[in-house]
Amino acid sequence: EEIIFRSKYPQVPVPDDVTLPEFVLSGCEPYSDTVAFVDSVTGKGYTYREVKRDVERFAKALRSLGLRKGKVAVVVLPNVAEYGIVALGIMAAGGIFSGANPSGHASEIEKQVLASDAALVVTDAATYDKVYFFIFHSHQVKGLGLPVIIQGEGEIEGTIKWNELLVAADKANTQPIEEDKVLQSDLCALPFSSGTTGLSKGVMLTHRNLVSNLCSSLFSVGDELIGRVTILGLIPFFHIYGLTGICCATLRNRGKVVVMQRYELRLFLNALIAHQITFAPVVPPIILGLVKNPIVDEFDLSKLSLKSIMTAAAPLAPEILNEFNKKFPGVEVQEAYGMTEHSCITLTHGDPNKGHRRAKRNSVGFILPNLEVKFVDPHSGTSLPINTQGELCVRSQCVMKGYYKNEYETKLTIDQDAWLHTGDIGYIDEDGDIFLVDRIKELIKYKGFQVAPAELEAILVSHPSVEDAAVVGLEDEEAGEIPAASVVMKPTAKEREDDIMEYVSGKVAGYKRLRVVKFVNAIPKSPSGKIMRRLVKQNMKA
Repeated sequence: EEIIFRSKYPQVPVPDDVTLPEFVLSGCEPYSDTVAFVDSVTGKGYTYREVKRDVERFAKALRSLGLRKGKVAVVVLPNVAEYGIVALGIMAAGGIFSGANPSGHASEIEKQVLASDAALVVTDAATYDKVYFFIFHSHQVKGLGLPVIIQGEGEIEGTIKWNELLVAADKANTQPIEEDKVLQSDLCALPFSSGTTGLSKGVMLTHRNLVSNLCSSLFSVGDELIGRVTILGLIPFFHIYGLTGICCATLRNRGKVVVMQRYELRLFLNALIAHQITFAPVVPPIILGLVKNPIVDEFDLSKLSLKSIMTAAAPLAPEILNEFNKKFPGVEVQEAYGMTEHSCITLTHGDPNKGHRRAKRNSVGFILPNLEVKFVDPHSGTSLPINTQGELCVRSQCVMKGYYKNEYETKLTIDQDAWLHTGDIGYIDEDGDIFLVDRIKELIKYKGFQVAPAELEAILVSHPSVEDAAVVGLEDEEAGEIPAASVVMKPTAKEREDDIMEYVSGKVAGYKRLRVVKFVNAIPKSPSGKIMRRLVKQNMKA
């Protein structure tokens, strides 16, 4: 008999036949003049009326540009006030939004454009150089003639200006063709995630997946919070958590997103105070800064309106949590757990006014309504009882459709009974609180960003003097984990460890850089040739 755990709370209804843009914006008229998105530094903002209008205008413009249902638009933008409008406009046109990291290396953005079969790219003047590089110089992309839309200031020859496009849309008369009607079962997002194994893959998410997830994750939000929450938009919007958990959830609740492009402690504290932010989703390194950095003492913390912070993407050390509670006694620390392939799975805090409880400290929370969870023995696949560690599996309407053009990896992740295997080891206690213990998956979480060892190992081995390499995450107080490599050099090699670090740095985004390189005689491997990462880690620590 399978042991399956469900939410302690009743099922929540999920509307049929609405798309994600419709779900988050329908009925927002009473809030027409309320600000939905505002830039934390410039103060440039958009009201609900403007968001709804511009989502419709951008969708119409994209259709007149020839974006058809099921085509992918890659968005390479930092967090800007218009980001939500861009993403929802693509979805409303029937397109598929695929967010890329603007601080990524040009070759990484190119990989995503190719892997997603993109039909167009949206970027800004500052990031355009990276896009220009492969649009005009890569033999694989060059021939595609991809249109590039430039959002924000700056004129660039050969590209389409976002503002002009919206104005042109008002004059255009493109009615959607009947077969282009957007269905809830259609794909709306294709974020890239390393999943439970190695390299980056496109995660196919439908309107239904994301609408279902919002219904589950917002189940406890009381009426008294509608139109009253000001949320910090600092987590990258190209992350599914940034887009659905921050932009879409806030629009649905008629709140305001204060958009921040980059993290810098003074800017961060200024924004919290100046914009009277009440809820701030952050990653653990930021909490560490708030606890340890003397800059915090320059600010009058009594001016904060902050009621709670939410941490996800990486585990929070218990001692940091204790220090945070001492320094910010009125601020509640919530945790959430999810993954790109499913979005949110657990939350730690429900609304006590609704009789919803709070999970124990250091747990990732309770199971959301409409979800089923089980813990399985990774070797035998048997489902396990309470307080027994196993791989967390989840089944619901939020589970991705699969990895794009990657049947093999999809089958490894979603079994024939529709259970998504998360690759995380944990257990559930008698109160229904879930605790995570370890990751089967070998991903390194650097400041909440995923770093795939397989990708760095491939780069290392491409160096002419490198014979073999293994990359692991070493614990680090500030970053959570840092990428570190054990490298076997060829006997004739002249390079030093620093040279190898520099070689990798030239090929990857900043957060993927190796922080430690150690030369070794051999990499420990299992009989089947798998790197024994635990041993590599032990040796490096020693």
